[in-house]
Amino acid sequence: MVAALTLMLAIIVVAAVLHLAVKFINDVLFTSFDPTQPAVFQDLFGAIFTVLMALEFKRSILVAKDDDGGVVRVKIVILIGLLAIVRKVIILDLGTAPALQIIGLSAALLALGIVYWLVRDGDRYHGTT
Repeated sequence: MVAALTLMLAIIVVAAVLHLAVKFINDVLFTSFDPTQPAVFQDLFGAIFTVLMALEFKRSILVAKDDDGGVVRVKIVILIGLLAIVRKVIILDLGTAPALQIIGLSAALLALGIVYWLVRDGDRYHGTT
């Protein structure tokens, strides 16, 4: 099952990278590409973060296959969650976003940061990295 999931995620990552490359080339060559525009920046970095999340998820499956402990898996899941929230914050138009949404994302980011810190700090007491 791990091999099948890894293969499927590898295919998704390759497709996402190809899609990102085509989009980037199209934007640069065939449109008035201005990376200083917030919408362009948000769009490109959102796509890059999506690829990064997929790569991290694929790596977490491979680590889970070789690891029998739960702390490493928890840290990876927390990091993927942090990446997802950071991606959302980057692509979010803060000028038009509802305040409640910004507060919710901030609370989720803070909560995941605290949990990651606690898990990481717990590793020190157990002698793991």
